[in-house]
Amino acid sequence: MQQLTPEGQRIVNDLSQRHGFTSDAVTHMLFAVLNGNGSMAQFNHPEFAGSGQWMQGGMLMLGDMFNHALKGRVDALCWEISGILASQPGLLRSGSFQSQSQSGGGQQSQGAGAPMGESSLFIPDPAAHWWPRDLGAPSATGSQNNVRYAYFANARRLAVETNGQVWVYDTIDHQIGGFSQQQGTGGSILFTSQYGTVNLASLPIVSIDGRPPAAGPSVASAVAAASGSPSAQEADIFSAIERLANLHGKGILSDEEFSQKKAELLSRL
Repeated sequence: MQQLTPEGQRIVNDLSQRHGFTSDAVTHMLFAVLNGNGSMAQFNHPEFAGSGQWMQGGMLMLGDMFNHALKGRVDALCWEISGILASQPGLLRSGSFQSQSQSGGGQQSQGAGAPMGESSLFIPDPAAHWWPRDLGAPSATGSQNNVRYAYFANARRLAVETNGQVWVYDTIDHQIGGFSQQQGTGGSILFTSQYGTVNLASLPIVSIDGRPPAAGPSVASAVAAASGSPSAQEADIFSAIERLANLHGKGILSDEEFSQKKAELLSRL
């Protein structure tokens, strides 16, 4: 569990005194609301009558369902914690992000691990910040089958950690909403955006472990090191998309022309 800073412990003690719960109970609820992204909480503590659930909008379930006084105190505590978390930078996720397994059934998580390093409530956990720090706080994170993802919508970057390496991709104009991994031949990593389902190999690589990719290998061959070798047809398509991206970057192709031609090529996969 993430450790509280002195400021975080001070806030917990203040909430404890004002709401009439022990600091242990308040800490338990703090992490429950954090895990619910600030808008809900699933908890299990004797001071809250055992297991229960809270959700913004007026929904609260306690084991002692007719104890209205306790309900009022728990609801007030959850609302205040929610407001405190919302005021802290980098704690709560925005948007939706999904990791799904295709033809596999591997372990997955959705929006896992809200970044806590920039908050004054928690001591930074170095292991939680595996992406390059210059990217800032991600819009969403996820993990599946020992692969971790962090999407930075404003920076138009995507970080993927696989096989001990961190790959950073340029997301171009994609608005990424989720990922899936095919466990069959090739083990392709796919993502969904406004263009539908797209192969990760179609994105330009910005860096690998903080260094620019070596000159020569195409995007397709670089991704093959992490997710399997694509077919010759796929490699040709990815190379064509790379050339289009270069033309788009030089202003030869407009945004609309680039998007249309890229979508046409991706439809052949």
